[in-house]
Amino acid sequence: MSNAVFIIPTGIGASIGGFAGYASPAVKLISKVCPVITNPNTVNAAVFSGIGENILYVEGYSINEFFKEKIALRTSKFNKIGIIFDKAIPEHIFNIHINTINAMKSVYGIDIKHIIVTHEAAGVRFGITEGGFSTGCLENPDTIISAAVSLKNKGVDAIAVVCYFEGSDDADYAGGKGADPVGGVEAVISHLISKELNMPAAHAPAFNEISFSTKIVDKRAASEYITPTFLPCIILGLYNAPRVIDIKEKNPADITLRSINSLILPYNCLGNTAVLKALEKNIPVIAVEENKTVLNITPEALGIEEKVIVVKNYIEAAGYLLALREGIPIDTLTSTIKTGS
Repeated sequence: MSNAVFIIPTGIGASIGGFAGYASPAVKLISKVCPVITNPNTVNAAVFSGIGENILYVEGYSINEFFKEKIALRTSKFNKIGIIFDKAIPEHIFNIHINTINAMKSVYGIDIKHIIVTHEAAGVRFGITEGGFSTGCLENPDTIISAAVSLKNKGVDAIAVVCYFEGSDDADYAGGKGADPVGGVEAVISHLISKELNMPAAHAPAFNEISFSTKIVDKRAASEYITPTFLPCIILGLYNAPRVIDIKEKNPADITLRSINSLILPYNCLGNTAVLKALEKNIPVIAVEENKTVLNITPEALGIEEKVIVVKNYIEAAGYLLALREGIPIDTLTSTIKTGS
């Protein structure tokens, strides 16, 4: 069966998917039509997760490598998970995470094989740019890589990373405005593991203050204000995440770019590797008008408006994929979807 790729990049203030797990219903809808490859940002929601059957949890760097045809994806179940903790995490916050791990092992039976603390503090720096999107860096990426290599050598299949974030409260985000202030650097951290080790990876922040709120926050951010830890969602995602396979070592059952029937993104964030490679390979690119970001990389701005399928919302996107699956020409159903060339 063909697969769709559903991407909402982290830290760009997407109106759907720019908040914790808020794209989960849209991903779930698409997954009822065909299997979906999606980046962690779409389904991660602190102690909740939008992951489900027919949804493949793949880190963003690996998705780009997939579109470059450098890797294939091999479906996997019950991965052995290793967890990296930043040495900078205070003891009382660290203990909360250990309790969380033990609870998940007890309730879900997840195989969390090894826990490792970095030799040095990772040194997370983050913020919002003048353009309104999230950015950041690591002062000491080598300590994360060293820990990840140790876990890989111990035989884990997937790696969760928990780094320490200080001074992270953001009133605009809690009120449903702007980009997630930690999203940009979270992508940097997970990309680092994916690039260096070719393994499933995801990141959860550990904040210096527990995130409980006694005030009503925007519903899209609510999952992040009722819990002291965001670790559960990434563990649930990584547990059945597909393995990353060098394209030279793929087998006939692995998922490759030839298995993809569409790429679905917000309307104005089309300037990325996946879009360019999809168009090069004549894979339909579906831009969802309703989902806006702080970027302005539209089909028109890129001069690709004749090549991109523009739909109003994710309901239309699902309808398009259903028609594609059943071999029904779009122009026999509606004139409102711009189908490109």
